Amino acid sequence: MTIRTGAVDMAGLDKKLKTGAIAGRGMVIRGVGRNIPVLDKVNEIAKSVEDMLRVEPGDDTKVQLIAGGKRMLTQVPTARILSDYSVGLTAAMGALTHAIIDVCDVSMWDAPYVHAAVWGMYPQNPDPADGAVKMLVDIPMKNEGPGFTLRNIPVNHLAATVGKRAIQGSALTMILEEAAQFEMGNCMGPHERGHLLDLAYEGLNANNLLYNLIKDNGKGTLADVVYGLVEKAKADGVIKPKKKMGSGYTVYTADDPQLWNAYASAGLLAAVCVNCGAMRAGQSVPGCIMYYNVLLEHETGMPGVDNGMAQGASVSSSFFSHSIYGGGGPGVFYGNHIVTRHPKGQFIPCFCASMCLDADTMYFSPARTSALYGEVLGAIPEFAEPMKAVAGAV
Repeated sequence: MTIRTGAVDMAGLDKKLKTGAIAGRGMVIRGVGRNIPVLDKVNEIAKSVEDMLRVEPGDDTKVQLIAGGKRMLTQVPTARILSDYSVGLTAAMGALTHAIIDVCDVSMWDAPYVHAAVWGMYPQNPDPADGAVKMLVDIPMKNEGPGFTLRNIPVNHLAATVGKRAIQGSALTMILEEAAQFEMGNCMGPHERGHLLDLAYEGLNANNLLYNLIKDNGKGTLADVVYGLVEKAKADGVIKPKKKMGSGYTVYTADDPQLWNAYASAGLLAAVCVNCGAMRAGQSVPGCIMYYNVLLEHETGMPGVDNGMAQGASVSSSFFSHSIYGGGGPGVFYGNHIVTRHPKGQFIPCFCASMCLDADTMYFSPARTSALYGEVLGAIPEFAEPMKAVAGAV
């Protein structure tokens, strides 16, 4: 569904055509504004788009108008996706272009303006980012490597899609991140169980571990979450003393390192929720990830989340978002980013949770960058309520 679904701002498209701002931000072609009645005939356009996208009766094609016809949801049928998921974007744009031309009786002289408004700067720019159809995933050429498709989704898009609810947002993000791990080839053999445990505990609140850590430490600090997680792991037999040093410091070990990593991952998300929730701001998330892992390692002598990969990525992500390279903020990161690509699924859900808890303190907030995604894709139950969707599918 993620690679089939598009969101269209029909009101924005109507305005583009009327003003001549058809190629992208800051690109207004004076004198080419056309009074093409997109909104007036939006129902006919939607029906035409659906008819063109459909491969056979009863397939999974879907076109739905939202917000009184100002927004449109498109879902390209699975049968059209043969070897490249880009068809989720290109087929929708192609059908929308032809539908507007046909329904609104656009002349051959004005048809190129419709094409430009729908496709943006494509093909001069291979990335139709300025086009009318938006998808959660990006185009293949912008993926960091094989299997990165589902990781190439900005955090703000996901936060907006779930209505800025931290636990649902982190669940949706981790489902996508872990699905990408399978597509990247990282879940072969014994590693499959480890990734599924991480998804269960951090992403889906297995055994209420995540919920209880947040609830029990809601008025505490990040360190309280660490101590609570360690005590819970000891009580459940996940870790046990290995050696007591002369200083009195106890080093712990685990018979099941994968289960320990799942517990540690759940604690990481809980720590981020407690800290970012207390300040109602998302900018502390790299520091939360860093110091949670530092404290966890010092408290147990055990490796941190993803054997240190989460901690390492937190250092570089804080540089990219807060230091001399800063300017983006946590909301514009994604698992496909050169900084955040290294942890395997546990990292980006924390960023999404932080931006769900953020009270619009960041310049690049979900409302600013991703409102269309929230309005259109948030109407899909599987996206809006991912935990319910998973529970209902079991």
